[in-house]
Amino acid sequence: MSATSDEHTTGTAGTTGQIAGGDPRLDRLVHRLPPRMGDTVTYLLKPSSRWVRIPSGALLIVGGVFSFLPVLGVWMLPLGLALLAEDVPALRSARSKVFDWIERRKPQWFEPSAPKIDQS
Repeated sequence: MSATSDEHTTGTAGTTGQIAGGDPRLDRLVHRLPPRMGDTVTYLLKPSSRWVRIPSGALLIVGGVFSFLPVLGVWMLPLGLALLAEDVPALRSARSKVFDWIERRKPQWFEPSAPKIDQS
């Protein structure tokens, strides 16, 4: 069993400051988000937030399926699948393959972002 799956199974993030799942690419993407959204995603990716993450992921997938309705959109489908990937091993391996593809095509997405300036 790899260290990545050990971290996910035990629910510990280790000392590296990783958010969840043991994938540093996911952590880098989350850190590029605006602060408020990043905090929400960080909360959802915590192992203790499983009971919030699973229904949220399922609702986002349903919203993505009904994207022909106003307000709902196709963007909800991959976001819901990404949330469920923390708890479903088959989706986790698919997420890893998507990250591999993104890393080849858009490596700048995984680079650290510029520090965010609070303009309030």
